[in-house]
Amino acid sequence: MKRIRILPIHMIPLSFLAVILSGALLLMLPAATAPGAETDFLTALFTATTSVCVTGLVVVDTYAHWTVFGQFIILLLIQIGGLGVVSVVSMLFLVSRKKFALGDRMLLGDSLNIDKKKGLLSFLLRMFRLVFVVETTGAVLCAIRFVPDMGFSKGLWAALFQSVSAFCNAGMDVLGPDSLIRYNDQPLILLVTMFLIVTGGLGFVVLLDLIDGCKESVKRHFPPSVFFRHLPEHSKIVLLMSAVLILSGAACFMAAEYRNPGTMEGMNFGQKILNSFFQSVTLRTAGFATIPQENLTELSCMAGYVLMFIGGSPVGTAGGIKTVTVFLIFMNALSYIRGKKETVVFHKRVSGELMRKASAIFLISLMTVSIMTFLLMTRSGLKHTDALYEVISALGTVGVSRAITPTLDSAGRIMIIISMFLGRVGPISMAIFFTKRTGSPDTVRHAEGTFFVG
Repeated sequence: MKRIRILPIHMIPLSFLAVILSGALLLMLPAATAPGAETDFLTALFTATTSVCVTGLVVVDTYAHWTVFGQFIILLLIQIGGLGVVSVVSMLFLVSRKKFALGDRMLLGDSLNIDKKKGLLSFLLRMFRLVFVVETTGAVLCAIRFVPDMGFSKGLWAALFQSVSAFCNAGMDVLGPDSLIRYNDQPLILLVTMFLIVTGGLGFVVLLDLIDGCKESVKRHFPPSVFFRHLPEHSKIVLLMSAVLILSGAACFMAAEYRNPGTMEGMNFGQKILNSFFQSVTLRTAGFATIPQENLTELSCMAGYVLMFIGGSPVGTAGGIKTVTVFLIFMNALSYIRGKKETVVFHKRVSGELMRKASAIFLISLMTVSIMTFLLMTRSGLKHTDALYEVISALGTVGVSRAITPTLDSAGRIMIIISMFLGRVGPISMAIFFTKRTGSPDTVRHAEGTFFVG
């Protein structure tokens, strides 16, 4: 019998699919559903998908519909989905002292989207230690506010759920149907949640670079300017793009929602600033809401499309096409306009292969958004603004909604399930998944043709 070989590019989407289906079956157990409620397969599948894909769109209230057991399953799926199925399995192998074959290391590297050949297991260990420290710290800080509100056990559970969900950029909570709206005047909860979202969205490579850089700066007494200069170029791009997107997004929301009676008009000036920053941060694939998304102005929706489409940064818990992808595409265009033959970033050349990958990610993601929005509008009759907001939120694994998700019929929910799955594994990964790759080098060179563009 011929042995079937599963390539890494096939294993990663299949592993996510396996966890989603397992989670759906667990959520259909009677012990997972609150008394008086019923869970059909589509609801369980939708919830499992939004959890594993760390999206946050929900068709039933997480707090009211699910028991503590059901919420625990959801939280476990969020943690697995945020860190990556292959990463979690690899960590379990590492803890149980099982040996890693070369193929296992290659699969782990592909799942993390990094080219490290050496020190990969050390990177994995440091990553999990960092996750434990950050999520524990976030839970303790959230408990300061939640425990007095809900009591010790419920408050502690809500704090833990909030911390894990925020760091994994899932956007789900057990606070009630209004997400964080009732806490939009609480700086502690909003600041801690923003910190967790940003930390998870920066990516593990950047976080570990920052930790190493801080240690070196303290040891050698480097000033901040030298500290930034010594960071790898990838981390510089991520930090620069993250700062620009957060600040510009906050300024846009402040201007657009300042006098909007449906969102921020009733807040004082400090609360408006805080909620503007929160809206800018949460749209970078987190999904928590402190203001009703259905009441946003058209300008805010436009800004939301851009922020959700870009998303977070590589090798992290966030979705989207990623900050580095957008930065490289912009720099490539700028290099062409300036008449440069190479794209150079921080005195380092960007390879042609990387630029091709960035362009492919951008184009395929844009096509996927257009197709899924068209299908959703055709099937559900939604307005363009609402349908586009829902689709980009799903594909970017953001999780904010203009109160549309619970109203979708079965076909609409299936479309959003597909969008969430594509957003987590990446549209380009799915395109490669269904494309036959021989692995042979492309040695044939064709004659140059005559084409006209622009």
